[in-house]
Amino acid sequence: GLLHSLSGALAVTESALVDAERLAIEEINAKGGLLGKPLVPVVEDGASDWPTFAEKTEKLISQHGADIIFGGFTTASRKAILPVVIAKNKLLWYPGAYEGQECSKHIFYAGPTPNQQVKPAVNWMLGNRGKSFFLLSSDGRTIHSIVKEVLQEKGGKVAGEAFVPWTQGAISDMQPVIDDIKQALPDGGIIFNSLLGDHNQAFFQAVQRAGLSANRYLIMSVRVSEEEIARIGKHFFHNHYAAWRYFQTLETPENKAWVETFKSRFGIDRVVSDPIESAYAMVHLWAQAVERAGTIDTMQVREATYGQTFQAPSGTIKVQSNHHLTKPAHVGKIHDNGQFEILWTSPEPIAASPWSQELDSDQGYLCDWQNDKGERYKVDATDV
Repeated sequence: GLLHSLSGALAVTESALVDAERLAIEEINAKGGLLGKPLVPVVEDGASDWPTFAEKTEKLISQHGADIIFGGFTTASRKAILPVVIAKNKLLWYPGAYEGQECSKHIFYAGPTPNQQVKPAVNWMLGNRGKSFFLLSSDGRTIHSIVKEVLQEKGGKVAGEAFVPWTQGAISDMQPVIDDIKQALPDGGIIFNSLLGDHNQAFFQAVQRAGLSANRYLIMSVRVSEEEIARIGKHFFHNHYAAWRYFQTLETPENKAWVETFKSRFGIDRVVSDPIESAYAMVHLWAQAVERAGTIDTMQVREATYGQTFQAPSGTIKVQSNHHLTKPAHVGKIHDNGQFEILWTSPEPIAASPWSQELDSDQGYLCDWQNDKGERYKVDATDV
């Protein structure tokens, strides 16, 4: 089952994820499929509506007999899917960047966690661009808390913050945010942006209309990738920044070959991004686990997934025991062609840590599970 928002406010980001998943499925089928059978993708539209994601998950499993769900992008959609896959004893592979604070045995998280994206973004801006931050998100209060912790530790300053609920979306709705930014940062500064979907279109258009030049107001985004830039308009993003675990401009033979393959399959004008690469890689990781397990049984596939590695376009990635992926981090500056100049790369791949204050693994703790009764408990390596 492929379940993403193909309509609504999040379609600008999520619709391309289906293409990435289809490409991986086609590659697997070209090699003979899995366990002697071809993979058959069934696509449903979550429509940027959280109850719809739950309904479509139920439909994919109960009506279409889906063995695996690749889907969601926001925390709200993931949390809507989770009770259904728990009840049906299925697995969800989730490609979105998120704020952490979760680790379910029914989900493998292919997107970046805060220690792989948010924290490197804040640290780089503090060290290279300034100390005064205005925080902006689509009601992402957990991300703001994480940013504030880093700023407090490193001597940065929160000049102000704003939350844009999903009831907003038109350009005019962003004017109060623009006013708040001007008041909080009269001489300019850093806007740390974690807006989602159409909110980014409304915001960046409002920034340009208000004349907030990138010479004074530097925007660091953690939900804006090549796909959003291409769809919204390159000229809105020039000289601003983003942090991800993958950029299309990575200079490796493997990445160049993958970009060429994607463009030849879906169109020469298409771009790839971190969420697209994550969606592609997670299908291959699941397929490898199925081959190792020799079955599609949920428990056996879960156990076979731990430790899986895959040579992705971003480099070698590895599935951790806490259901997240080890990958490198990057900070990039957006050029007028809509692509990123990579300014910083982590010295080595970063192990994902979903918890803000996670206990060290050498204390025996790897993940915080939740059982069928909603009770939370720690597990160690032997439990896994």
